[in-house]
Amino acid sequence: MRGVGSAQELLERMADAGGGAYFGEPVTVLEQLLHEAGEDAAEHGVDTRHEETAVELLREHLPAAVTEPIRLHVAAKRFLCCVDSNYLARLSPASVLSLELQGGPMTAEEAAEFAANRYSGEAVALRHWDDAAKVPGLAVPELGTYLPLVAELWRG
Repeated sequence: MRGVGSAQELLERMADAGGGAYFGEPVTVLEQLLHEAGEDAAEHGVDTRHEETAVELLREHLPAAVTEPIRLHVAAKRFLCCVDSNYLARLSPASVLSLELQGGPMTAEEAAEFAANRYSGEAVALRHWDDAAKVPGLAVPELGTYLPLVAELWRG
């Protein structure tokens, strides 16, 4: 995976490759650009570990307050499935499939450990935003809207 040299390049790569379908969901995504496993990876039993790939790419450029919630957002899904039975019931079939590949709902012990993490609250918030974004036709700001914020946080 080729690194990203600037905030501008990151957003350009997202714009260039972000129109594909999101792993069986009825929406496209910009955040799933970092692997080459294809949108049907989960159907083939492959966990793309996209959270780890993203953090590997971004950790030298963005602070932990940004990268840690990204790294933990899959764990947040597993956590929410453990502590909130309504959350698990609301997952799409594609999310249920990926959940199983990602380890399934956390155990009570794993959930307690996750909750103790400094960034668990932010990871849960990111997870909820991720879920809320899986709405076909949802109006969202243009990608370039985020450039000033990303550029402000970007380190060399």
